[in-house]
Amino acid sequence: MNALESTSTRPYLIRALYDWCTDNGLTPYIAVLVDDTVQVPREYVKNGEIVLNISFDATSSLKLGNDFIEFKARFAGTAREIMVPVSRVIAIYARENGQGMAFPVAVPAAAGEEKPSPLSSVPAAGAGSDDEPRVVQLVTPEPPASNTGPETEPPRPPSGPRPALKRVK
Repeated sequence: MNALESTSTRPYLIRALYDWCTDNGLTPYIAVLVDDTVQVPREYVKNGEIVLNISFDATSSLKLGNDFIEFKARFAGTAREIMVPVSRVIAIYARENGQGMAFPVAVPAAAGEEKPSPLSSVPAAGAGSDDEPRVVQLVTPEPPASNTGPETEPPRPPSGPRPALKRVK
């Protein structure tokens, strides 16, 4: 099986980040790009997107499947059935600290048009306007340097008098 035949990693990453949020007492939110395949309350859609709280407290019957995310939730006191294709999820993150993951947005090709390369939607450095889609760049930290030289010693704390607490009655 090659990379083109394998299943998408997106549903697995969504489930992993959902579990990470709940294990750490954080509130998982998903950002969804709305189109006709997405079943959400349209009155809450802004700029073609909606952000949904998918925490245990905000949903019932949550199913994080490989093709769809399905659950029931209340909007202004009214219970609604929500169904989101996994391919329309553009990010999952923790509300409290913003940590999570953004996913690339699929750009549909017009009939007879050649499929663009994955990097064709990335604007050149310094280019861009408010009408263009925003690109999220994930930055990975550099690996730590080896502990062989003197430049890898941890910084020393400043010297001086030690801080103390003073009790005020």
